[in-house]
Amino acid sequence: MQHPVTAPPVPERVRTLAALAAPTHVSVAGSGIPASAARGGVDATGRPVLLVGPAEVLHGLPPETLVTVDLTAVRAYGGVERPRGLLKVRGWTQPVPAAEARATAVAIAERCPDEDLFAVVEGGGPELVRVDVCQVVYLTGGESGVLDAEDYLAATPDPLLGAAERMVRHVNEAHRDRLAGTVARLTGEPVGDAWLWELDRYGATVRMGEDGLVRVPWPALAATPAALERALACLLCPS
Repeated sequence: MQHPVTAPPVPERVRTLAALAAPTHVSVAGSGIPASAARGGVDATGRPVLLVGPAEVLHGLPPETLVTVDLTAVRAYGGVERPRGLLKVRGWTQPVPAAEARATAVAIAERCPDEDLFAVVEGGGPELVRVDVCQVVYLTGGESGVLDAEDYLAATPDPLLGAAERMVRHVNEAHRDRLAGTVARLTGEPVGDAWLWELDRYGATVRMGEDGLVRVPWPALAATPAALERALACLLCPS
């Protein structure tokens, strides 16, 4: 029997993190302008989209300015937001065309709500500037590396992402005792604190305490939300 794939391919995992991430900082390459706070989100193709007002660092700079945007994906547990991954997206700025501004703002608001996005929808407020990706540096857990634009943009987020995130929230709110019991059986050691950290069609990652991570692959790929829910149920309630 072929051993199951234990984790998503790197481009898919990075795109999944990007879909959940928010911009935190932007810096302009080759300039003396210090890095500054950034707002916005990530569009459906994986490109950062920034809200740029009169006081923002990108205001007034010409299109095709080379920038680096920091994206951070977090997981909230124990009342604290913990970083899941940091992505540094390097690329060239482009104004979002007026015909696309409304749809782009609405899509970003679903993940990264901001009052200024509603101003964009109404035809005013800050401009939207997106970044044409050149490369992506990723740092997540103990892994790091670089993806070129072709590999990053050709990948897509986990197709079960929405369902997976809902299941993660439910488990962490209601079933952490079962999760701790499962990890204790798998590791043979007592577990005092366990949280569901990542969930995807290939398996689940459980976080123990501050630094411990245990990856549990599914016996077979979970191709649908129902299959993912069954796999998770079997993890929490083994026969």
